[in-house]
Amino acid sequence: MANAVYHVFGDGPKMVAPYSHAVQVDDWLFVTGQLPFLADGLVPEGIEAQTETVINNIRSVLDLSGFKEAEIVSVRVFLTKFEAHYERMNNVYAKLFPEGKLPARTCVGVTALASDCAIEIDVIARR
Repeated sequence: MANAVYHVFGDGPKMVAPYSHAVQVDDWLFVTGQLPFLADGLVPEGIEAQTETVINNIRSVLDLSGFKEAEIVSVRVFLTKFEAHYERMNNVYAKLFPEGKLPARTCVGVTALASDCAIEIDVIARR
């Protein structure tokens, strides 16, 4: 695609496969699913800490791409232990967005995620 910009950031969140952190097409930004890797490459314990880390990684990619959290229009959440983690993940996730300004969202249970993580989140943003 001629007008696509493929963002890969040396100082962005850890990457575990061949992909871009985000792809920008015109005013749209498609952020690759982020895993809960801390700056040192480790994964924190507990779904709350993992959710917070994923959100911070999304913020980092948005910022490095020149977008803002308020521009997120769609979110997909993937959980390996859906029933056990859904409510606790939501308690942390809800803090990302102002009340009444929640993007569209899909949340599904999956059998496994890369690096044995419990959560992965991807987003789409539009300026």
